[in-house]
Amino acid sequence: MPDTLSALLSPRSVAVIGASDNIHKIGGRPIYYMQQMGYAGTIYPVNPQRETLQGLRSYPSLDALPETPELAIIVVGGDSAVQAVSDCARLGVGAAIVIASGFGEAGEEGKRQQDEMVRIARDAGLRIVGPNSQGLANFGNGAIASFSTMFIEIPPKDGPVAVVSQSGGTAALVYGLLRNQGIGVRHVHATGNQADVTVSELALAVAHDPDIRLLLLYLETLTDPDVLAEAAAVARARGIPVVAVKSGRSQAGARAAASHTGAMANEDRAVDAFLARHGIWRVDDAHALARCAPLYLRGWEPAGRRLVVVSNSGASCVMATDTADTLGITMAPLSDATQAALGQKLPGFAATGNPVDVTAALLTNSGLFGDVLPVVGDDPQADMVLLDIPVAGMGYDVERFARDAARFADTAGKPIAVAAWQESVASVFRNANVPTFFHAADALAAFHQLTAHRQLLRDVSGETVMPVIGQVSLASAPHTLSEAASLARLAEAGVPVVEHYLCRSADEAVAAWQRIGAPVAVKASSPAVPHKSEHGLVALNCNTRDAIVDAYTSQTRTLDAMQAPCEGVIVARMTRGQRECMVGAHWDPVFGAVLLVGDGGKYVETVKDTTVLLAPASPAAIERAVRRLRMAPLLDGVRGEPALDVAALCKLAAKVGDLVHRAGGEIRSVDLNPVMLNAEGAVVVDGLMEVGGGC
Repeated sequence: MPDTLSALLSPRSVAVIGASDNIHKIGGRPIYYMQQMGYAGTIYPVNPQRETLQGLRSYPSLDALPETPELAIIVVGGDSAVQAVSDCARLGVGAAIVIASGFGEAGEEGKRQQDEMVRIARDAGLRIVGPNSQGLANFGNGAIASFSTMFIEIPPKDGPVAVVSQSGGTAALVYGLLRNQGIGVRHVHATGNQADVTVSELALAVAHDPDIRLLLLYLETLTDPDVLAEAAAVARARGIPVVAVKSGRSQAGARAAASHTGAMANEDRAVDAFLARHGIWRVDDAHALARCAPLYLRGWEPAGRRLVVVSNSGASCVMATDTADTLGITMAPLSDATQAALGQKLPGFAATGNPVDVTAALLTNSGLFGDVLPVVGDDPQADMVLLDIPVAGMGYDVERFARDAARFADTAGKPIAVAAWQESVASVFRNANVPTFFHAADALAAFHQLTAHRQLLRDVSGETVMPVIGQVSLASAPHTLSEAASLARLAEAGVPVVEHYLCRSADEAVAAWQRIGAPVAVKASSPAVPHKSEHGLVALNCNTRDAIVDAYTSQTRTLDAMQAPCEGVIVARMTRGQRECMVGAHWDPVFGAVLLVGDGGKYVETVKDTTVLLAPASPAAIERAVRRLRMAPLLDGVRGEPALDVAALCKLAAKVGDLVHRAGGEIRSVDLNPVMLNAEGAVVVDGLMEVGGGC
């Protein structure tokens, strides 16, 4: 654990400023929790109105304490909270949790107070969680510096999961969902406005906890991606899956986040790319954060995504098969030997294919699940098993079902999940440590997440994960290079561009056409006119001297009339592609170089079939992403068309990403559309580059 945060997560002493004798008040909860949870350190209630609180001596002020506490929990609000932080800074307190709200999330005056609080703290080396924080809870050592009601509603149990969240309510919700599944939780931390300590920093700290095996995060903003990247690297090295919700996908959601914790939203597709780059699986909501935990914690590494469904209902078999297909999960083709063995175990009217319907005979033969599971588990085509039980209860030997499922889970080496909506049934399986879900759709979604996340981690392990650049300050306002200058910089970087020549006279244009020896395009080149077609500055399929001269004369006159600087005209080979693609890149102030690849042409903004990655990215990583696009089936050729050279497109895109990454912010954006893709390669036909100072 980083030393700077040890005072927050493992303090030797805690002062509660604004302490209360009432355990149902914010100032009373942390004291109650720490005494209940076996905290071994010293607790100092601070309240000038009381001599004792909850059986402990109370002190009138921080100055009256017999020692300087490592951690202070600040419950008082407004100016009193700022003064408490100042007192902590003066006395050398290591860390403070500011629970009070009404700061950065509440407007300009609150933001001013928050900034002053942070300035005071940083000058003294004091770390702050909050303000507007529900607090931190470490059930491994009883340091419960939180007022969450959920710890009363659902009793804590130490366990292998850490929850780190900007939102206290979301942290409590995820804690409750996990505990309702019987899963123990060690860390439940909420950063609030995170004016100082961030989710990323706490994630890095708990990733070092040797007993943690799953890390769940809720983020509203991401200001320190380098720290989260480091946390993800520690987690990958230790085999800890990291799952995250990053809220604010929509504009409305981003505005809500800003009013909630004072957060500013990040560009969402860049967030997607960042999380994927570091092996963090992104989900949409708090329920999805907790859903897959039972599967992760078993440590299963399924070989693939081939599923076997076993149920005592034919309808459930069919519906589960439909849901699996929607998720891209394949139904395992059971071998003839497996089906023959199933035939020996099941009634003659039962289905022995996949899905496997054991029928209502389960009511009279409680051993059917135990007979079937080992047989399907031995089939090499089976990667995971869903046991779907829509009907059980009175008359069914559910205890035996659970024992048989638990035996399979412990010995087969393949994931199994149970779907059972009846709590009396589900609780028996949970008590047997078998992953259990209310609905088959939830179980299958968890299977999808487990297998896809494992594949993502394998992909990441094969890549060189570059450090995040962080924020870069650019000296001057951005400006657009002409097409000729843009193509020149691309060519210098090894990006294949269409054969072309910049011509400053009609004679040079004619000579260029003769050199190319094919129909050409003639395009005016001016940094002031990036979009040429709408001004009549593009002439296509020119193949005579008169056409070349006319195009040159017309376009240069138009630029003169527009009072736009004229570099000349570009004479370029007319190039057609079997597919028009696009490659773009831009510099993000948080994530650095962001790469965009996908379907192109004039409908690019309407079709929106593109993928986003952080650069630099390898051609292999880019191809994996491109193969997930809607246009992917067309890339291998349809209706007699040849397969396209996808590798060439991905190499081209990788070079563009490298160019922007190496420029370190000097190149603001690159827009290449179209990039002509054929069976023989890929080439840039049109491109523009926006740059900052120094160009």
